[in-house]
Amino acid sequence: MKTDRGSFRIGGHKQLLQEVRHDAYKPRRKIPSPARCPDCGAVYRRGRWRWEAAPRAAAAARCPACLRIRDRLPAASVGLTGRFFASHRDEILGRVRSCEQAERQTHPMQRIMAIAASGAGMRITTTDAHLARRIGDALYHAYKGELEYRYNKEDNQLRVTWRR
Repeated sequence: MKTDRGSFRIGGHKQLLQEVRHDAYKPRRKIPSPARCPDCGAVYRRGRWRWEAAPRAAAAARCPACLRIRDRLPAASVGLTGRFFASHRDEILGRVRSCEQAERQTHPMQRIMAIAASGAGMRITTTDAHLARRIGDALYHAYKGELEYRYNKEDNQLRVTWRR
């Protein structure tokens, strides 16, 4: 005999919950604070990575951006193609670098991993999806063209394509 009590049903099915792990590079346990990344020098304090001087008692802990760079596993990529890109390549790459510098000042985990030629264009890989989106938005606002975002939930990867 099953008994109903409001919306809770006694004797019903047990719900199996699975934890969704969005970012494999997010630490699973608490990082000791303060901590300093031995690769880039970023300091972890009060729950954030920052660019500041590390205290003498800072523990060593590699930051998520350096882990991604070491593993060569980007969080996002930006593809640049088209005739306009080919003729204005240096100017566009300068804008890409300035986007990175502006973002990196306040967010140390947002970095460009690599800029490589791919076919008739370039492929830029980043350690964070927000930086890739900002690069795509900046190029679209400056030069127009076509901008496309594709996000793969399973891999937690963003692919941005800009062409003109």
